Amino acid sequence: MEAATGRAPVLVAHSMGGLAVRAWLDQFGAAARVHHVITIGTPHQGTWLGRFARTTNTREMGLKSAWLTRLQMREATRAIHPYAHFTCFYGNCDHIVFPASNATLVGAVNRHVGATAHVQMAFRDEIVREVWRWLEVPDAPVSMVAESAAKR
Repeated sequence: MEAATGRAPVLVAHSMGGLAVRAWLDQFGAAARVHHVITIGTPHQGTWLGRFARTTNTREMGLKSAWLTRLQMREATRAIHPYAHFTCFYGNCDHIVFPASNATLVGAVNRHVGATAHVQMAFRDEIVREVWRWLEVPDAPVSMVAESAAKR
């Protein structure tokens, strides 16, 4: 990606994908290789729903899970604030990540998305526009992108 574009990539992740991005950045010390990270409905601080989890991945998303606690502790030791290049979208109607504030990160740009359920957040025009903004694509056809994504 860097060789083709001349700049570090913009990573966009929904839900657990945002935790996977953070784990990847942590494991490989790759924060300097990423231009920006956009997370959508990611349970950065865990979610109450995790207490009903049956699989390892969903248990790791639980409030105060051992995995999430270890990740947060490692990130806290970084010299550069690990979330300065993050934009986190969260919402009070997210029925997967709650409380809603758990989808935010201290030091990140945290943006509320109103009246939108968890999966539908990924298709909101303001989020698609934000992704295009970071990609520096002028006059991006937001409605066409959102409509295309919704059909998949």
